[in-house]
Amino acid sequence: MRRVFPTRPGLGVPPAGIAMPSGRDGPSAGRPAKKVRVNTLKPIETRLAKLARKGDQRAFAEIVDLYKDKLYHLAYRMTSNRQEAEDVVQECFLRVYRNLDRYDENQKFSTWIYRIATNLCIDRLRKRRPVYSLDAESSDHEGLDGYAMLPSDDRTPESELILSETQRIIRDAIDTLPVKYKSVMVLRYLQDMSLQEISDVLDMPVTTIKTRVHRGREFMRKKLEHKL
Repeated sequence: MRRVFPTRPGLGVPPAGIAMPSGRDGPSAGRPAKKVRVNTLKPIETRLAKLARKGDQRAFAEIVDLYKDKLYHLAYRMTSNRQEAEDVVQECFLRVYRNLDRYDENQKFSTWIYRIATNLCIDRLRKRRPVYSLDAESSDHEGLDGYAMLPSDDRTPESELILSETQRIIRDAIDTLPVKYKSVMVLRYLQDMSLQEISDVLDMPVTTIKTRVHRGREFMRKKLEHKL
């Protein structure tokens, strides 16, 4: 079922709906929207946000196209649930649309939208009861750094179905991390963000991010020492 944005005063009629990725599928079929012409003085997302703020629906649609898959990857890795990931992405775009007038054009748009999505994921994780599911069978990978086996964003649909046992064990271990460590570990090792980028997204000092990455690694090392 397609969800429809509520009308927002001052922005005209909002987009009729956002086609969310279903599992690993791409965007829904249909006639592609006409691209918006923008100048080249600022990053594309900032220029599109400025146009969308004035009610340009095509500009907002382009923002959705730019970020829906990236946000879905983030949300799925944070929640480990496809339906929740889709819900997070939908809610994220709703909040972006409703708060375009609050976006500071001097700030990277990617930082702003990732912060919204990450906070939505954290809110959902905090409402859950802890679930510990490290029940995977052991496999012998002597001398192999487990962090090198973390899956990347470049997986194809085929490789997604053929994840190694080691990657599955590591993903299970990430799922058991306390929320404050899980968020930085996902952003650091699965989204491949720098410490400074994570600091900007979570609005925390870099020193705090470093500490949480270190403690997250230690937490995972203890969980994985008898698994890998």
